[in-house]
Amino acid sequence: MPISTDVTLGTGVRVIHADLVNLFGCSVGDDSVIGPFVEIQRGSHIGRKCKIQSHSFICEGVTIDDEVFIGHGVMFTNDRWPRAADHDGRLKTSDDWSMERTHVAKGAAIGSGATILPGVRIGLRALVAAGAVVTKDVPDFAMALGSPARVVADIRDVEPGMERFW
Repeated sequence: MPISTDVTLGTGVRVIHADLVNLFGCSVGDDSVIGPFVEIQRGSHIGRKCKIQSHSFICEGVTIDDEVFIGHGVMFTNDRWPRAADHDGRLKTSDDWSMERTHVAKGAAIGSGATILPGVRIGLRALVAAGAVVTKDVPDFAMALGSPARVVADIRDVEPGMERFW
């Protein structure tokens, strides 16, 4: 079943092509939209009025606040030191790693193809450009781009309508 019985879906949630998603152990807030080929793992939370575009991966430990846009093919990660086997060649198990949580604040937007490394916070109304690799926190209202992502502007100075947040 692509949407597990342990998923909590808020009122008015739209899952585009429900047979083409993989949602388990997560929650999705009211009026959010989940595109096809999206995976949202156990322990993740999606807020209200979010848009999660196709082919995105939201792993365990990710919290996405209300009104967040996640572009196509955005990848979240939660393990800073991923390995298949330990130093002795023993296959690692679920007990052999340390999950790091990631938080995306209200109204943020993450462009298509971005990769979000573990343990970061993307700030209030921040904008992460398409293809960026986020390795550290992105401040509130910041525009970040590149690999590694770096802050290049205050979004309130460049995006029409954002001056109301001053």
